Amino acid sequence: MSSIVVNPKNPQELQFISELLQKLGVDAKVLSDEDTEDFGLAVLMKDVDRSDVASEDEVMAKLKG
Repeated sequence: MSSIVVNPKNPQELQFISELLQKLGVDAKVLSDEDTEDFGLAVLMKDVDRSDVASEDEVMAKLKG
């Protein structure tokens, strides 16, 4: 099933939308700012090219540089 992400403008709008969804019987979850950032990071990680492998020397050079 698909999902909808809504970003309310203020706490009152968040409360209104949450109550409306509850009255409609729609399952909803409020995400914290940290949860939202984690989700965005997960999306970026999913889309990364994993076929390119760096050697240990390249990694160590970046860490030292």
